[in-house]
Amino acid sequence: MFPFHGVDYMEIDAFLSDEEKLVRQTVREFADNEVIPHIEGWFREGKFPLHLVATLGEMGFLGSNLSGYGCAEMSNVQYGLVMQELERADSGLRSFVSVQSALVMHPIHAFGSDEQKQRWLPALQQGKAIGCFGLTEPDFGSNPGGMRTRAVKDGSDYILNGEKTWITNGSISDVALVWARTPEGVRGFLVERGTPGFSAKDIKGKMSLRASVTSSLSLSDVRVPAANMLPGATGLKAALDCLTQARYGIGWGAVGAAMACYNEALEYGKVRKQFGDKPIAGHQLVQAQFTEMITEITKAQLLALHVGRLKDLGRADFAHVSMLKRNNVKIALDSARSARDILGANGVADEYPVFRHMCNLESVFTYEGTHNIHTLIIGERATGVAAYY
Repeated sequence: MFPFHGVDYMEIDAFLSDEEKLVRQTVREFADNEVIPHIEGWFREGKFPLHLVATLGEMGFLGSNLSGYGCAEMSNVQYGLVMQELERADSGLRSFVSVQSALVMHPIHAFGSDEQKQRWLPALQQGKAIGCFGLTEPDFGSNPGGMRTRAVKDGSDYILNGEKTWITNGSISDVALVWARTPEGVRGFLVERGTPGFSAKDIKGKMSLRASVTSSLSLSDVRVPAANMLPGATGLKAALDCLTQARYGIGWGAVGAAMACYNEALEYGKVRKQFGDKPIAGHQLVQAQFTEMITEITKAQLLALHVGRLKDLGRADFAHVSMLKRNNVKIALDSARSARDILGANGVADEYPVFRHMCNLESVFTYEGTHNIHTLIIGERATGVAAYY
């Protein structure tokens, strides 16, 4: 692997404040020192670095753009830079922080009761507790409105039954935010580890996000107090709001993965010689690949920064975030594939990060709304006509 010196073709750093640069540098050093030297082994072993969770909390990376409860109260741009640098190391680590922050802490912060906030947010922020987000079901991914998980009122409790799958952090979580259909509509419930009838089983054999925990959740007559329901989360709209928060971080994270692949290919291309003493970076077809990569990365950086500024002004909505997620993950995956091509056979060796990023990005391309679903969200915004089915 080659040292990373940053990617900034269009002097975008000039638009970042000193505080934003400091956040980026802090996360960059953490990734370079604590993650990148070891990620190859963790990916091989299919092992999530659980020992880093407390450090992530200490450094303020968990729930970093939330207020109170020990959270760092970063701006959305600063939060995005955290996601960028974590995913430059590995999508699995960014996924952990994204789920903890945007899919568990955010809904508790936005929709939870005072008791729920006081109990869970400080522990989640410090990494003393881990959470997961239970929305996707075996038969319902892109269509969460079809969910079969049910919650039925029984006295002062609810009884939950159903299945969830492809759940990041599932088996290591202390609390799961499970979305279930009730007679009054879709609601979110906090289900604690150890609750009778609740279990989590890891999904094995993944070729992607191997340094991340992915699980299936089973709920069989799981009894939870009515006080465990998020009082402010009414209807599927609340769950989709959480997804918008997570997709925003993904849009930044994908830039980090793209930068990692571009940097690796560029440095490799400068030293790898073929057809004489000329480095392959000096060949026209290879330069065309670098030109395409740096152009798309630059556009992705600008899009992420602009959506972040809009979000800090309270003016970014779900359709803006869909464009960010759709575009930036696509260009990151394309960049990874181009980088793999430039590295040739070495591109499939895990001593280089490119193939790992490429495998991870195949999942990122699909989760939190597939590329095609975001196409339809943008299409509806542009035309005013829904075309989901």
